[in-house]
Amino acid sequence: QVQLVESGGGLVQAGGSLRLSCVASGPSFRVSGMGWFRQAPGQAREFIANIDWSGRITSYADSVKGRFTISRDAAKNTVYLQMNSLKVEDTAVYYCAAARITTTKATEYDAWGQGTQVTVSS
Repeated sequence: QVQLVESGGGLVQAGGSLRLSCVASGPSFRVSGMGWFRQAPGQAREFIANIDWSGRITSYADSVKGRFTISRDAAKNTVYLQMNSLKVEDTAVYYCAAARITTTKATEYDAWGQGTQVTVSS
């Protein structure tokens, strides 16, 4: 089972930027797709972005398109989420996830990180 550890969350003012990192470990799981999701209090977990193993195929939720960028460094087993022009409504716990396929569906991810809090103040 792959283990995922996120980092990079914190408190930032609206309009600011943060970069989240997710390091994957555990050789027994063949990871194909990686994704980022978020969950705000009282709301369902929301897809943000995903990327395939090659790093060439990405997709984004409309709410973050043009502001967030997902990338991966295969040599470091790390996926990044660069978040620019942050808005108050981006406040949530952000989760990294790994899957055997490239998918945007949370139910198709096999492993999840513990989450990292992102708080955007006005």
